[in-house]
Amino acid sequence: MKKVGIIGGAGFIGSHITRVFLNHGFEAKVSVTDISRQDKYKHLTELENSGNLYITELNIENKNQLQQFVQDCDLVIHGGTPFQLEVSDPKSELFDPTIRGTENFLEAISNTPSVEKVVIIASVASLNTNFPLPPDNTTPLDVMDELSPKFISKESHPYAQAKFIANQTVEKYIEEHPGIHFEISSVSPVMVMGRSLSSREDSTSSGLQFLIKNGIAPNDFIRFLYDVDALFAIVDVRDVAEAVYKAATRNGIHGKNYLLSSESWRISDLRLMLNGEDPNNKPLTVYRNNLAKSDLSVDFRPVRETLYSFSNG
Repeated sequence: MKKVGIIGGAGFIGSHITRVFLNHGFEAKVSVTDISRQDKYKHLTELENSGNLYITELNIENKNQLQQFVQDCDLVIHGGTPFQLEVSDPKSELFDPTIRGTENFLEAISNTPSVEKVVIIASVASLNTNFPLPPDNTTPLDVMDELSPKFISKESHPYAQAKFIANQTVEKYIEEHPGIHFEISSVSPVMVMGRSLSSREDSTSSGLQFLIKNGIAPNDFIRFLYDVDALFAIVDVRDVAEAVYKAATRNGIHGKNYLLSSESWRISDLRLMLNGEDPNNKPLTVYRNNLAKSDLSVDFRPVRETLYSFSNG
């Protein structure tokens, strides 16, 4: 039985990833930031095949803990960077754990001969830090894919900037280490939505779905998105988990970064669908998913199914 280490495996996306690997017969070692907070990972112990689940505490900025975490793993998934929109200190809350954490992770993996495959959970921000808005000097309907020019702005949210720089760190590492003993691939989801496997109340993704469903604007940025009826590219959390599993278990995709996206909808239509109503418009394709479909055989769910699962979860 092979062992997968899943950094961040108790979070919104990570929990679905953990379930997929357990369902496929893997041992799963999952990291949490505070092992005394059982309320944050208890839902994993209720999954099928949870007898093959191991929970361990990890601070991604602690090199010794990180090295110990990966030392007996065959595959490693790195999804442990924070996703938060409300921040008081971007450096300590976002930039350090995201960028330095990625640097530490790559160093630990390099020192671990047992590791065969690595998957980094990046973000659409690795292509466009303005998301859900388009890059500067483009329109909301301009289509992007993995080959599009990458865009970063200092005016973008610190989370997006941190993810962009972290992805550049991974790309630079791959370029500078042509003879590494493992394959490394990345996935870059757009806005991830769907039903959470837990009742945790600290999920940014679940929180955003709740805000849109109820038309709540807790800050100026969310109000702005409502005012311009922003166009959101959405992907189902279950499809992200499936893509991560396939990227981790397929050979010959070293160095690739897969854009994970289903359909794009106006925020007003998202609100209608989250409330079980028909949208006023048709879906658009703004972020292409062709590479993920061809290489990973991911069949992306329509957004209506994703939002229905959230509303009825």
